[in-house]
Amino acid sequence: MRFLMLILMLTSVLVACTPAPEPMHLHQIYQRDSIRVGILNGPTSYYVAADGPTGYEYELAVALADRLGVKLDLVPSFHLEELLQKLNSGQVDVIAAGSTVSQSLRQQYRLAPAYQLSDEVLVFKQSSKKPKSLAELTEPVVVIQGSSQAETVLAKKAEFPDLTVSLNSTDDSTELLQQVAEGKISYTVADSHVLAINQRFYPDLGVALVLKSKQPVAWLLPKNNDDSLFSVMVEFFGRSYEGAELLTLEDKYFGHVRKFNYADTLDYIEAIDRTLPRYRALFEQHAGSHDWRFLAAIAYQESRWDPKARSPQGVVGMMMLTVPTATLMKVTSRVDAAQSIRGGSRYLQRLLDRIPERVNMPDRLWFALAAYNIGYNHVDSARRLTEKDGADPDKWAEVKQRLPLLKQRKYYSQTRTGYARGDHAVYYVENIRRYYDTLLWVDEKKQSELKIQQQKQKLAEEYAELPTNAAATKQLPAKAPEKKAAADAKTNQLQSPAKTSKNQ
Repeated sequence: MRFLMLILMLTSVLVACTPAPEPMHLHQIYQRDSIRVGILNGPTSYYVAADGPTGYEYELAVALADRLGVKLDLVPSFHLEELLQKLNSGQVDVIAAGSTVSQSLRQQYRLAPAYQLSDEVLVFKQSSKKPKSLAELTEPVVVIQGSSQAETVLAKKAEFPDLTVSLNSTDDSTELLQQVAEGKISYTVADSHVLAINQRFYPDLGVALVLKSKQPVAWLLPKNNDDSLFSVMVEFFGRSYEGAELLTLEDKYFGHVRKFNYADTLDYIEAIDRTLPRYRALFEQHAGSHDWRFLAAIAYQESRWDPKARSPQGVVGMMMLTVPTATLMKVTSRVDAAQSIRGGSRYLQRLLDRIPERVNMPDRLWFALAAYNIGYNHVDSARRLTEKDGADPDKWAEVKQRLPLLKQRKYYSQTRTGYARGDHAVYYVENIRRYYDTLLWVDEKKQSELKIQQQKQKLAEEYAELPTNAAATKQLPAKAPEKKAAADAKTNQLQSPAKTSKNQ
């Protein structure tokens, strides 16, 4: 982040020293009362979740529109080339792709200040042999046509002439990663932050080689003599850094996925299929105001969904309750799964209610989780240390940097509560966040597959009711052939739901 701040400062100096032309671009934005942001659909930049639009670049775009005092006109696409055409023709003001920027794009377009750095890595399936060099590759490296990753790997052909590169113009980065995980292709190149997100769902994905380190992730603007919007970008990203908005956003989307444990993630996904069905109804029944899947994620971190689990410290059961907590929550048997889940859910809500109302979600939830692990008073001590440092005590991204200090005497001696394993609390919270994200994805995927199967079954039943012999077909009512044709069309459509949804 210090490197990014240096970039922002240098860019500010360059802008200040450049003569300001007529600010036409910014004037047009204010005249239409909206900024048009081209954005790529994907898990790191923008997608529509159950509770509405979300994504790192989406939140940045919302914040930029708010800063300008105009409406956000979002122009989503699955292909960067389409967005580049719209930028060239003036249909969008800026592109927020959420990926590293190739050298050729840097020459053709103007880069806003970099707000993130990412490695471009060669990805392989960990159950296969890991290549130590590009010279060992016997299968093509599949990359998105026109992407920075394509440019990077194509440049390697000069050094490795036998390297085969396959350019893909239909799939996005996430789809290529999925194909590697499923064994459909052997290799692809991806940004490290995109890989980190997808490893929660496909733990078999691994990094074989780092092809380029610390490449800038930045928005694209038209390359012209109009500095008006570019100057706004410099000010916007500079203030976002100084006010810790970038740090908070970085933590929200990537803070809990940077550390990846292959074996643990694989075990967890297997446990979702093998163990969770036995207790799902209990999590749903006792979730209260929480998402049952979030409660289940806590339980997995605590006990691996073992109702008789016991720690050396004396905490017991599915939700690992201490004797005082169990008594407070009226739990008479800590090894009873139903009582433990109910008690854990109520205790989490009690901790949430203690967090000051000014603390917003999801930070409020992360504080409550940390308190569940090491106690509310220790978390409050870390928040006081954060405030003493001049940082925001209501932001988890700031407080989690001070929690580990509670193990050092020079810091815990300043608190009323003394020593605490604050680093464990940080690890605890981020593990649960990873478990929750993965369970959310797996559960929604299963629900989608179930819905598709139900639709197919319904269509099959309707189809079976139709006569099949020629004589009977002649006696069909006028609309029956249309019904059969519609059923056939819907059945064909359901054969590839992901692509159908994408094209829509």
